[in-house]
Amino acid sequence: MTHHWATRDALLLFDVIVSTGQYSEGARELSGIRAWHDYDGYTCWLSFKDLTLTITFHGGLLIECDHKQTRDEFDQQGRHLLATRKARR
Repeated sequence: MTHHWATRDALLLFDVIVSTGQYSEGARELSGIRAWHDYDGYTCWLSFKDLTLTITFHGGLLIECDHKQTRDEFDQQGRHLLATRKARR
């Protein structure tokens, strides 16, 4: 499975989680994916197990992960949440 996240899709996923997720310990969480941002909103993060995806203001995207299985699960869950969002529109 490929792991190509466009910045736009990562931001859409961030929006879905922040808009509909449950608040817990300074972040929103939906389907095991947590989303939070710094105080000015210039940097946003998504995390899932040992994976952290960082989105910066100028469109930078960094995925840090130790296990391929986690990346596969994140990709699948993230794409599912985006598809669910599109179906609701």
